[in-house]
Amino acid sequence: MDRSGLIEAIGRRTAEGGELSAEDIGRVVDALFGTLSEAGVIAEALKTGGAVTLVGFGSFHDVGGEAALRPGKALNEFIHHQA
Repeated sequence: MDRSGLIEAIGRRTAEGGELSAEDIGRVVDALFGTLSEAGVIAEALKTGGAVTLVGFGSFHDVGGEAALRPGKALNEFIHHQA
């Protein structure tokens, strides 16, 4: 899934709670993950030695200078059809 696919999928999921424009969703995606010209909040946290934990999904952290995702229990169970 690329950026536009992610934005479309988020739009479908959030349509029930009220309309969010693709532009609004795109700004949130860019703020979280970053763009080529500007780092997102996850990258900024890792650069300062922090980690970003999304309960159930997993945590983004630094492993020897490389960004890594440690999947959470709920994500692993979903991927392996245990949920």
